[in-house]
Amino acid sequence: MRLLTTLLAVTASALFAEAPSGFTSLFNGKDLAGWHGYNPHSVAKLTGEKKDAMLKKMREEFPQHWSVKDGEIFNPGTGAYATTDKDYGDFELTLEYNMAPKGDSGVYLRGVPQVQIWDPTDEKAFKHGAQLGSGALWNNSPGKPGKDPLVLADKPAGEWNTLRVVMVGARVSIWLNGKQTVDHAILENYYDRKASVPAKGPICLQTHGAPIRWRNIAIREIAGDEANRILASHGKAGFKSVFNGKDFTGWAGPVENYEIVDGAIACKKGKGGTPYYDQDLTDFAVRLDFKLPSGGNNGLALRYPGTGNTAYVGMCELQVLDDNYDKVKGKIDPRQVHGSAYGMVGAQRGFQRPIGEWNFQEVTVVGSTIKVELNGFIILDADLSKVDMATVMAKSPHPGKDRKNGFFGFAGHNDPAQFRNIEIKDLAAK
Repeated sequence: MRLLTTLLAVTASALFAEAPSGFTSLFNGKDLAGWHGYNPHSVAKLTGEKKDAMLKKMREEFPQHWSVKDGEIFNPGTGAYATTDKDYGDFELTLEYNMAPKGDSGVYLRGVPQVQIWDPTDEKAFKHGAQLGSGALWNNSPGKPGKDPLVLADKPAGEWNTLRVVMVGARVSIWLNGKQTVDHAILENYYDRKASVPAKGPICLQTHGAPIRWRNIAIREIAGDEANRILASHGKAGFKSVFNGKDFTGWAGPVENYEIVDGAIACKKGKGGTPYYDQDLTDFAVRLDFKLPSGGNNGLALRYPGTGNTAYVGMCELQVLDDNYDKVKGKIDPRQVHGSAYGMVGAQRGFQRPIGEWNFQEVTVVGSTIKVELNGFIILDADLSKVDMATVMAKSPHPGKDRKNGFFGFAGHNDPAQFRNIEIKDLAAK
């Protein structure tokens, strides 16, 4: 009897393990506390009372489809998805799953589909790419990074697989059974391809017609500083530092209106102007960290000629603005929010870190196009040659909009905005 009790204890510990250091268990091994039933597809087109009724129905029916036994969550392939009560921003997620043969499932990230799980031997699903394996972002557009897994890493259906996901902004990296299947790919917003995925959202365990079991589900929330380091560690090839962290060597313009504070370029309070890196550029990418005070306003000068107001004589002033600016200082036009090509094309909003924290941003300028990635989210992807100048803010002329070359710099507006880790990659054809 004592031997049997010991064996049962060992078996239970193998099924349900404590969360790794720094992680929080999303499943306690006993019940479904912290989870509810939700299927985003079921409510995507609903509003008002109909949406509320559907949400209520999925929650009420959740226990009929999901159960817990022997330290595992089980679903027979029916019902709404098991969804965390809590929403998450940047995170590292680990879990194990065991799916029936010919099964199809997935993990929704911030409520967006999905990390694909399926049986790579199911010939009926080969037309959808099942033979390539699980662990990729199947709902991404064809040909886009992350759509298909880098390697086939599945264990046979009926065996336990280990999944690890790191999500920073919309950037996702995935490992299946210790092999990397997605490397820092953008997760597209299935519900609106023109918009980034939400800044926060739940984790959903999809049920899709086949029995599946889950266990050892744990998450570690990633703070801003670590998220910035993760973003900066990818795609570094070709970038060169243009600021030494000590002085304005290599810079021109009104540098006297700025100062060096803890290794960062800071606009002096009440000062401004456009200091710029003294190298003429055509196509380029720039990476930097920025930090703003409450209501802070600055900008990035793109293809600036060296004199004049860069918002009009340069290709554009790319806004650097507190996301809560209108709440602090007053109403603004949508083409003034952070990341916008000032007055011409508005950026998506709501992806800045809290005031006082550093943000990571990469801007790519090629021909007449500008792409802005903030904290891992694409917030602007615009072609200025297609802007109808009759509709721009205040109908102001932008004579520099079509410039082919110029300098990169900052456009201070009296607020002590700070910039550091400034790197530029020359993209001009050699």
